[in-house]
Amino acid sequence: QVPLVESGGGSVQAGGTLSLSCRASGYTYSYNALGWFRQAPGKEREGVAALYTSDDSPFYANSVLGRFVISQDKARNTVYLQMNKLKPEDTAMYYCAAGQVTRLLNPSEYNSWGQGTQVTVSS
Repeated sequence: QVPLVESGGGSVQAGGTLSLSCRASGYTYSYNALGWFRQAPGKEREGVAALYTSDDSPFYANSVLGRFVISQDKARNTVYLQMNKLKPEDTAMYYCAAGQVTRLLNPSEYNSWGQGTQVTVSS
């Protein structure tokens, strides 16, 4: 497993913007993908955005397509999530994850998780 440290998040009104970052340490060769997931109370954890570290190809959940942008800084082993045009339904705990995966938005394929950061969007 790879230690992951998240930062960012917070509270914002609908239509606002927030940014998340997640830095991986340790054996960074042990994963081929980095992703962001979220979990709202009473709901299952769902994939939001992820990318393969080798080619930066992003993949997004339909619910955030066109509003969220995932990117990485390979030199810093850091992945970012820029969240624009936020909606109340985006409210959740957001988690960064790393793993050797074949399906980018499938949380069961990731074996390293951050501690989570809360995002709250008010209407």
